[in-house]
Amino acid sequence: MTLRITAILALLAWSAGAAGPPGRGPHAGNPVLPGYCADPSVVLFEGRFFVYATLDPWGGETLGCWESADFKRWTYRVLNWPTKSACTSPTSGGAAVWAPSVVKAANGRFFMYVSVGNEVWAGTAEHPLGPWRNALGDRPLIPGTFRPGFHMIDAEAFVDDDGAGWLYWGSGWNWTNGTCWAVRLKPDMVTFDGDVHDVTPANYFEAPFMAKRGGRYFLMYSQGVTIKDTYQVHYAVGDTPLGPFTEASNSPILVTDAARNVVSPGHHAVFRHDGRDYILYHRHSIPFDPAFVGRQVCVDEVEFTADGLIEKVVPSHEGPGLVRGRTDGRGVLPAVATASGEAGPDFAAGGATDDNYATLWRAPAGATHAWLQLDLGAPATVARQEIRFEYAWKPYRFSLEVSGDGRAWRTIEDRIREPATGSPVILDRAFTARHVRLSFPRQAKDVGVAVIEWEVLRETAKR
Repeated sequence: MTLRITAILALLAWSAGAAGPPGRGPHAGNPVLPGYCADPSVVLFEGRFFVYATLDPWGGETLGCWESADFKRWTYRVLNWPTKSACTSPTSGGAAVWAPSVVKAANGRFFMYVSVGNEVWAGTAEHPLGPWRNALGDRPLIPGTFRPGFHMIDAEAFVDDDGAGWLYWGSGWNWTNGTCWAVRLKPDMVTFDGDVHDVTPANYFEAPFMAKRGGRYFLMYSQGVTIKDTYQVHYAVGDTPLGPFTEASNSPILVTDAARNVVSPGHHAVFRHDGRDYILYHRHSIPFDPAFVGRQVCVDEVEFTADGLIEKVVPSHEGPGLVRGRTDGRGVLPAVATASGEAGPDFAAGGATDDNYATLWRAPAGATHAWLQLDLGAPATVARQEIRFEYAWKPYRFSLEVSGDGRAWRTIEDRIREPATGSPVILDRAFTARHVRLSFPRQAKDVGVAVIEWEVLRETAKR
């Protein structure tokens, strides 16, 4: 009984908005994407943001793609390309789809450079969501055998002010021997224009990113081991796209802060919006588990100074103004969450209702009939629900049940036979009730039962 009372008090604390350990309190802007993604790339097109990322752990059959009009609320999109099967050649290794870089070229088309099977493939499309196609047919842009002894991964494209395209890529083996290559691209963006150059700066391992400010070229990159706590962002400066690059005196600029639950930030992109510069990067999920490769995408402001430096980045959980206020004006009904059980103290039911993508409710492993329940406090008219499961790309089987008294239940949505995928999963069925429950049968072995966020919206907030 004491344990049950303690659990209820903890849930009420979550509901009331009590602060938790760093990164685990309510209303956090970081991470910006629900779920586990890494190596982000971002483009802005026709007033909408598109973020492309590796699906963790260690990539998948394809990429993750997310779309947003405000950088606060994101919808998962399924791309037709790249896929592991479409990007396979005689020189391919077994690695999955990793590390996209997407840019808009001078010719108006979009180009994607992505690591598949330890080599770089190039795709092109007229729109950020595609349809995409292999730009070079059935062969990679950079085969896995291009430089034996090195990883042909993490290609990052850069379009200079004059419209010229440049490509940077390269890593090492066994977390050592990192090397960065660079080459100018012809206007078709998939043909090398001249020799490939070794432009490796000090403390480079992988994940190059080129930014240009004030006529100078900032080659940014990651060093360390992404699955440990040593991953961090460095930078070096040069006067041309090919350098030579000299590491800055204040490098690295983004590092682990274990006391604040920020572990191994890196493999980033930089973008400018409304006059401000931002750094989009991944870091480990909370709590940090060295045995689980579950990275999450975050964003913070970054400043390029007048004297040619990049200020050190202070990684935050609240995030910059760009991502704050995710639920403002949405008409989300307050609720107290309870559950059939939790996988541990870090996965309590309140994690699904705290407006924080770093927290979630997870049912115990192997649960045969798990449920997550919301008490709205009084009967309410509901028109819309948005559910963000742990993995946007995996199928979830559940039923939605409602009740006026918490005892007699009726099912109003059945996704048992036709499981739901995506993020958010949207339920537009209207009803009036005080209690709402998601019931889960046993899931597929590689899915489990976990909800990052469950929003119940009052009638006026449907559209």
